[in-house]
Amino acid sequence: MKRSKKYLEATSKREKNKKYTRDEAVKLVKELASAKFDETVEVSLNLNLDTKKSDQQLRGATVLPNGIGKTKKVLVIAKGAKAAEAKEANADYVGDTDMIDKIANESWFDFDTLIATPDMMPALGKIGRVLGPKGLMPNPKTGTVTMDVKKAVEDVKKGRVEYRADSYGNVAVPVGKVSFDESKLLENINAFISLIIKTKPSVVKGKYVKSITISSTMGPGIKIDETEFDV
Repeated sequence: MKRSKKYLEATSKREKNKKYTRDEAVKLVKELASAKFDETVEVSLNLNLDTKKSDQQLRGATVLPNGIGKTKKVLVIAKGAKAAEAKEANADYVGDTDMIDKIANESWFDFDTLIATPDMMPALGKIGRVLGPKGLMPNPKTGTVTMDVKKAVEDVKKGRVEYRADSYGNVAVPVGKVSFDESKLLENINAFISLIIKTKPSVVKGKYVKSITISSTMGPGIKIDETEFDV
């Protein structure tokens, strides 16, 4: 892959195999961001998981203390009182079969998160093959299939992130923007990594967190010493 001049310059300021303290890493990721837009900062963990086994799959959602610097558009599929609840919670779009038909017939995807009440899941299942590949299918594990529509909408608006370990045991989420204060980025990183450590499957033996890396959208990866955390 051909890298830009700015990327190569940024990489030269980072010691390739060094594991930085979390404070050093956050400071460096901000220094090395060179794009004209406000880059997203992402944290990535490589975990000792075999996700082919059902008891080692990792998936969920959490609200980070300082949000992620982006307001997401929310679509709620619900009827009656729950639809009214969604509107009161300032969901961007609310509907039931009309919105499902709009997605199916018009390939409409002007939303970032889809929340649904359990009774609407059979109807949504009909377009699962469309929603699934885009990561938009609601799921109880991520809190997007729920009767507590108000809380679900509010959590997404506050900066809720969904996470899921891939087949290699990698988990990555946005933890803010380069424009965030270092203290706010650190607080978000600490909160997410603490959550991952707490949700370690009991069957996993040996070292759980194998590596931690942070990077900005256009910047190089910076390794954090995993012993900085209670792993």
